Amino acid sequence: MTSKQSGGNPTVVLVGRPNVGKSTLFNRITGRRQAIVTAKPGTTRDTLTQNTEWLGVTFRIVDSGGVFGASADPLQAQVVEQGMRAMKAANLVLFVVDGREGCVSADEEVVRKVRPLGVPVVMVVNKTDDRRAKNHCLEFYQFGFEPVIEISAEHGQGIGDLLDEVIKALPQRRGTLASTKTNALDDTKIEEVAVAVIGRPNVGKSSLVNRLLHEPRVMVNAQPGTTRDAIDEVLQWHGKSFRLVDTAGIRRAGRVASAGQVEAVSVLVAKRAIKRSAVALLMLDASEEIADQDATIAGEAAQSGCGIVIVANKWDLRKSTDPLTAKTYDESVRRKLKFLDFAPILHISALTGERLAKVLETVDRIASARSQRVPTAAVNRFVEKVTRAHSPPSPGRKVVRILYASQIGIEPPSFVFFTNVATKFHFSYERFLINQLRETFGFEGSPIKIHVRRRQK
Repeated sequence: MTSKQSGGNPTVVLVGRPNVGKSTLFNRITGRRQAIVTAKPGTTRDTLTQNTEWLGVTFRIVDSGGVFGASADPLQAQVVEQGMRAMKAANLVLFVVDGREGCVSADEEVVRKVRPLGVPVVMVVNKTDDRRAKNHCLEFYQFGFEPVIEISAEHGQGIGDLLDEVIKALPQRRGTLASTKTNALDDTKIEEVAVAVIGRPNVGKSSLVNRLLHEPRVMVNAQPGTTRDAIDEVLQWHGKSFRLVDTAGIRRAGRVASAGQVEAVSVLVAKRAIKRSAVALLMLDASEEIADQDATIAGEAAQSGCGIVIVANKWDLRKSTDPLTAKTYDESVRRKLKFLDFAPILHISALTGERLAKVLETVDRIASARSQRVPTAAVNRFVEKVTRAHSPPSPGRKVVRILYASQIGIEPPSFVFFTNVATKFHFSYERFLINQLRETFGFEGSPIKIHVRRRQK
C-alpha cells in the first residue's frame, strides 16, 4: 500500500461495517464501476485503489473491503490483514455509516479501530435519500468525528460537498497545487501501459502481481475464486509505467452461471479489464496440461485486439519431471493455441522469482510494437513484393489484384487493402498476409487486423 509520504498522492481510505455502501461510494468518487456491488456482505476482499481528482487536487482513494463485522468467509483473516494495512497508510479516513439503520454496535467497533490511527476522520452518513435516515443522522455526532456529511452514494447526492471536505482535510496538497501544475507543463507525461493478468483460477495470477510489486498487494490462497474484483496497481520500471490489473479467475460458463451473482460479475469485470488493456499476460499452470478453458480465455484476449504474452507459471514444478520440458511444452501450447502463434511463451515461477525479469521486458517490447506506424510507401512496397510472389486467389472470372494498401490504425495494427473487385480475402490468404506483415515489420505479440475494400470507380 501507499505510505504516508509527501512525494506521492495522499491516501483516503473508506472504512465501515458491511453493506453501508463503501463500494458504491468508491465507484461514485472514481467515476468507474470498478468495485463489485452486491447485497451480499463481504463481497469486497482485496483493497481497491484508484487515483482520482477534485478541484485540481489528486488523491488516492481506497476501498478497504469487509474488515469489520462477523463473516463466514474462510479468507476473512487475510481480508482483515489487508484492510488494516490500508488503514494504517491513510492520510484521511472516510468513516461510512448507514443513515437508515442509525448507530449500531458494529459502528462502535469501527470507531475503536479508527481512533488510534491519529488521522483526520470525516463521518459519511450514506443512504440519506431514504426518509428513515432523517431520524438517525444526529446519532452519529456522539462519536466525536467532524465534519458529518450526509450523502446518497447511489444517487450522487452530497458527493460534491464530501469531496470539498476531503481536500480541506489534505492541506499539504493545496499548498503545492500551483507549483505542481507549473512543473507538469515542463515534464513529459509518462503514459501507463495497461497490463491485464488473466487465466483460470489458481494459475498464479495474484502471486505474479505480488512478486512484480515486491509486496503482498493481492490476497493469495489455494481456494479458487480468491480474487473477485479487478485489482489495479501502478508499477514503475526503468522509467516506464505499467498498470497491472489482477483479474478474477475465469471458469467455464456453466460453472460461473451456477456459482451465483458475485462470480458472474467478477468474470464480467475481468473481461472488461481485458478489453481495456494494451497487453494481456495469459497465465497457464505449467504443472498441468493445457485445458479447453485456457483456449477460451486466450480467444477472448485475441478477439479484444490486445497484445498477448503466454506465461507458463509454476515452471519449477514442470522442469523437475521432464528434462526436455521447454521444447515439448511449447509444442503442446502451439498445438492447443494455434491462433496465438504470434504470442511469445515465457517460462517462469512466481513463487521463486525465476525468469521474472523477462515478463516486463516482453510486455514493454509488445506495447511498443503495437503502437508502431508503417509509412504508406513502405506498405505498398510490401504489397508489390508479396503479390509478385503470391497473388490473391480469384474465386470469380476476374483476376483479383491488390492495387494499394495503407495502415489505418494502431493498437492493434490495422491495415486496409484496396482491390479491383474483391471485398474479402480467403482466410488462408489473409493469414499469409498477416504472417508476411509480421515478418517484415515486426508487431511482436500483437494481433493484426486486415480490412479489404473494393476501389470505387
